[in-house]
Amino acid sequence: MQITEQEVDSLILELLKWHSEDVKVNEEEFLDLLKHSLSLNTAEKKRVVDAVPTLSQFQFDELAKVFTEEREKFRDLAKEHPDDIKKLLKKQQTEWMQLGDLYKSEQANKALEDEAKKKEEEIKKSLGL
Repeated sequence: MQITEQEVDSLILELLKWHSEDVKVNEEEFLDLLKHSLSLNTAEKKRVVDAVPTLSQFQFDELAKVFTEEREKFRDLAKEHPDDIKKLLKKQQTEWMQLGDLYKSEQANKALEDEAKKKEEEIKKSLGL
């Protein structure tokens, strides 16, 4: 089944909430900045999301600042090179969906592993091990 853009947004937003309690971040704003980054590819965005639990306040603030500056620069470039920016936007949308697929399959694999462990424990228990 194909994942929707809203499902990807929702999935990534949940993962962004795993930041440290000491860190103050507007997850929805950060999601928007990350999602619409034209310079990061799928793997780089995944690295950012995966690092969320360990990122400091300074790191979150710096990432947000860089993403915001990037957005402004690409807006300026869009005036001079609209076709190039349209291509980048299309690529960004495709890669965002790929990121969602990656996380969805990671979650499915984790569920399968958990189920296998549960069955293993049940078998051990039934054998008295």
